[in-house]
Amino acid sequence: QLQLVESGGGLVQPGGSLRLSCTASGFTLDYYAIAWFRQAPGKEREGVSCISSSGGTTAYRNSVKGRFTIARDSAKNTVLLQMNSLKPEDTAVYYCAARRGGLGSLFRDEYDYWGQGTQITVSS
Repeated sequence: QLQLVESGGGLVQPGGSLRLSCTASGFTLDYYAIAWFRQAPGKEREGVSCISSSGGTTAYRNSVKGRFTIARDSAKNTVLLQMNSLKPEDTAVYYCAARRGGLGSLFRDEYDYWGQGTQITVSS
């Protein structure tokens, strides 16, 4: 059974940092493009960042560029999302998603597998 599990969420003050992990079981992430999405209460789920299956191509939504970094750790079958300079508007449930092969995308309909999500709250 293919599963994705997110971890690393929590409560952080504005300006702080968190690192999210997306770990796979039942399949090797290296063959999949991976994306992080987030959903705040009352809002649509939106793409945050994605990385190609090779790891050579990444993309970010404009509001997180320069603050978030996505990367692969193939040895751990994990994709990381380093989040710095966090803002209250980053508060949401963060999900990782996978789709077989190729480039990533920030469109949620293009993903086949999803994790259960992890809560990020940015508040003083």
